[in-house]
Amino acid sequence: MKKVYVNEERCLGCHLCEYYCAFANSGEAEFYKAFKLGRSAVPRIKVEDGNGINFAVQCRHCDNPLCMKNCIAGAISKVDGVVRIDHEKCVGCYTCVLSCPYGCVAVGKDGHSAAKCELCTANGGIPQCVKGCINGAIVFEERGETA
Repeated sequence: MKKVYVNEERCLGCHLCEYYCAFANSGEAEFYKAFKLGRSAVPRIKVEDGNGINFAVQCRHCDNPLCMKNCIAGAISKVDGVVRIDHEKCVGCYTCVLSCPYGCVAVGKDGHSAAKCELCTANGGIPQCVKGCINGAIVFEERGETA
């Protein structure tokens, strides 16, 4: 299965991936509208900076996701390898946020449910963080690894 991977040596820490991700999941038709007028577009990818090394962190779509295992509402499922959250079932307990060993599940923009990378399956299937990364630091490919 294709997943998002990061080539840290190419990451400049520019955070463009965060902006493209937030826009893709904002529901807005135009980029600037996702960030203007007090709107809080929330990225589902996060760039970590430290000691001259930058890298983006996003859901790894684990083989045995702890977030899914610990979800008390049964709102997290895995479909075709993609770990997804059903926002209609999510009760906002954030057990999934605490369960993710990679810190990839966050409080959603509505403040009442969790959010995480779903590989832009609802936005055309090509992760926007990959499309927006001008350095090629973020790639969407199959590597044969398991998380």
